[in-house]
Amino acid sequence: MLKPNDLPLICLPTELSDEAAATLVEFLHELTDALEQHYFAQLRRYYNHDRAPEPELDRGTPRLSESDDPPF
Repeated sequence: MLKPNDLPLICLPTELSDEAAATLVEFLHELTDALEQHYFAQLRRYYNHDRAPEPELDRGTPRLSESDDPPF
């Protein structure tokens, strides 16, 4: 688990009041939301790039197996 100041580019304050910690986290959530909205198309392409295409669903009548097929 990371400890304060383990990351070289981020210097996290070690002593924050409860209110300051909540404000900081709220700001980071809002920043993340703004980034996700701004880069939505790029993120979608990136995360869906390696996914196999989903097979087309047959929305018609359900198929019966031979054992379900009535004999007459």
